[in-house]
Amino acid sequence: MASSLFTRRLVHSSFSISYKPQVFTSLLNKKLFYSRPKHTHATLKTSSSQSPCVMSSFAAGRRAEYSTLSVSPKEPVVSVDWLHANLREPDLKVLDASWYMPDEQRNPFQEYQVAHIPGALFFDVDGIADRTTNLPHMLPSEEAFAAAVSALGLENKDGLVVYDGKGIFSAARVWWMFRVFGHDRVWVLDGGLPRWRASGYDVESSASGDAILKASAASEAIEKVYQGQVVGPTTFQTKFQPHLIWTLEQVKRNIEEGTYQLVDARSKARFDGDAPEPRKGIRSGHVPGSKCIPFPQMLDASQTLLPADELKKRFEQEGISLEKPVVTACGTGVTACILALGLNRLGKHDVAVYDGSWTEWGAQPDTPVETSS
Repeated sequence: MASSLFTRRLVHSSFSISYKPQVFTSLLNKKLFYSRPKHTHATLKTSSSQSPCVMSSFAAGRRAEYSTLSVSPKEPVVSVDWLHANLREPDLKVLDASWYMPDEQRNPFQEYQVAHIPGALFFDVDGIADRTTNLPHMLPSEEAFAAAVSALGLENKDGLVVYDGKGIFSAARVWWMFRVFGHDRVWVLDGGLPRWRASGYDVESSASGDAILKASAASEAIEKVYQGQVVGPTTFQTKFQPHLIWTLEQVKRNIEEGTYQLVDARSKARFDGDAPEPRKGIRSGHVPGSKCIPFPQMLDASQTLLPADELKKRFEQEGISLEKPVVTACGTGVTACILALGLNRLGKHDVAVYDGSWTEWGAQPDTPVETSS
């Protein structure tokens, strides 16, 4: 079943692009994420031997100088320039986690095959999910997640950069998933694939057979786990962080207790109940006592994460105290993670996401709902 899914999605390119891996000092094996020696830079120079596929942005003769130690464990995003400079690091893996709303009628796996950052693997947001619920792309079990990401070839020692085709959208969901399972060496690519391409960096126009097989193997592995079948050896060990995920029952209790601030990332019209939900059978409105900050307010016009001072203003304007605990929600647990990403930049690293979000809450016959009217 899983393999047939990828067979249907498969798009064959009429050509393939090969490239010569560039050699960089192994930064990720040093104290890359923990210290910054003064005036330490990696200087990348144009070379006639560099492949135009990988290094096209230097083909015009520009010289780039990047800080090799610019990634902080407290910072949730990395720039496209940083990723380009460190793309060939052996312990750095790149994941294309593109996902789109059903009404957009876009196929992320097809788009991955047509154009992706060189060496990136495809992370199927809908596929690497809980198979025991009808709710879309819910967090899988620890065993299922470990099996799937191991099939992708990921290990605990890897630093991960996650991107998507919109800028910052579904990549934030996958960033959150890895953190829920105890992997903190994960960052979102600021501005995603659009900013990568706008910066002049090339993409691969065909997916390797190995990458396609890994994507298919990840889907098959998670299916086997839920069917009780034996899967191959795991290279990725999970360490579940329950404080980063909330259930419907926790949201219910919080209505009475009011300990946590619940922030909804949906549009104001959906939050107020003035616009219908995109999925059938879901009531309109919001959880009583919750507040609304639509996720685009976390981003600038180029779909990159706002600086901390601007993010702080967005939350303060809606009466959200950064001194009190926060839980985020949305439609199906995707854009709630963008709010969590913004709060992470502000130093709030313990923000929980209500995984079922409004698709679960609004479908229940007995959950309280508020509207603006």
